[in-house]
Amino acid sequence: MTETEALRARIAAQLDQSRSRTTLLTDAVDTDDLVMQHSPLMSPLVWDLAHVGNQEELWLVRDVGGREPVRSDIDNLYDAFQHPRASRPALPLLSPTEARAYNRVVRDKVLDVLDGTPLSGRPLVADGFAFGMVVQHEQQHDETMLATHQLRAGPAVLPAPPPPPAKVVVAGDVLVLGGRFTMGTSVEPWALDNERPAHEVDVPAFLIDAAPVTNGQFAQFIADGGYDRPDWWTPEGWRHRIHADLGAPMHWRRDGDGWAYTRFGVTSTVVAEEPVVHLCFHEAQAYAAWAGKRLPTEAEWEKAARYDPASGRSRRYPWGDEPPRPRHANLGQRHLSPAPVGAYPYGASPLGVHQLIGDVWEWVDTDFHGYPGFAAFPYREYSEVFFGPTYKVLRGGSFGTDPAACRGTFRNWDYPIRRQIFSGFRCARDPRPAEAA
Repeated sequence: MTETEALRARIAAQLDQSRSRTTLLTDAVDTDDLVMQHSPLMSPLVWDLAHVGNQEELWLVRDVGGREPVRSDIDNLYDAFQHPRASRPALPLLSPTEARAYNRVVRDKVLDVLDGTPLSGRPLVADGFAFGMVVQHEQQHDETMLATHQLRAGPAVLPAPPPPPAKVVVAGDVLVLGGRFTMGTSVEPWALDNERPAHEVDVPAFLIDAAPVTNGQFAQFIADGGYDRPDWWTPEGWRHRIHADLGAPMHWRRDGDGWAYTRFGVTSTVVAEEPVVHLCFHEAQAYAAWAGKRLPTEAEWEKAARYDPASGRSRRYPWGDEPPRPRHANLGQRHLSPAPVGAYPYGASPLGVHQLIGDVWEWVDTDFHGYPGFAAFPYREYSEVFFGPTYKVLRGGSFGTDPAACRGTFRNWDYPIRRQIFSGFRCARDPRPAEAA
């Protein structure tokens, strides 16, 4: 098998894997559930179902393949910029049956295009980029649909075993010495425009938590009046805390002297050792202030995740350049919750920072922006239109993120008030003089 044939086989497998996950998420519920809007923050599942097919048609059938449109009449319905999520239920959307049939036709044409496309030459197809972009797009919508499942009422419908138990004890913080490192990438074949280009960044010494903040730690913040004392919050954060009436992470409720949460239709006692999830940026920032720390910057997070002090180079992942395996990280919807801290010792960074990839997206205290030398590709609306102080960056992926859409350079972003996403955090701090010596 030639390198090109092997690449085509990998792309076909990734396309199949993403569609299998889409099918699982949409076949798990009936038609009423598919067309219902479970939250104004989210689209009906049936919109996401047809949207992934429409994007696949636009980029791979029409652009890469140069084929005639399958359904050009629906392009406007599934344009995310034309229709905010709250308004999508009122659109004349394809029915679940029509959406599934449409996706099948598109996928058949895409596989034909894949067979006949040279995966070299123009940037859009070099190394299979456009196919990889579509794979990542569908996996991102699969994670969005998983978040919609978390918001729907009713019994559990998604199968998944519990995450593995902790294998090592992880506590405290880790010193990252100051100095330059390579941030971003210019060589990752499926990296998106906001991850590019690779560039040198000089990061002063800092300490970062060896693990994400846990439910047990966050419960201590609540017990100490963390939601009642404005001195821990920024003015913007406190205004939002009052306006949204925040008092605990999303989906938590009082259970006697403790806490319980409902996840994907199952209610249980909060597990103290798991990373806390479903927090907005403001809550994370308030906890960090209460703890005498702060949130890491994006550059600090990436240095902790990628920099290898022994070689002086930046790795693809904390554990090295090997793609994620089940022993490395909690990814790909294998489980429906974060794993306890210490569950993935093989995924730790050279400095001993754990669970940087998977489990929970981690808020960092950096506005979303382009790197020096940024160039929009293949369209401005993927990243550039979101640049600015409105959005905060999240890094690392969650238990609902597929490995295809997660790497050491991958960047996510959202409004700092959002909590329906699988978001958590870890803290950082500046070193005391004796620590930095």
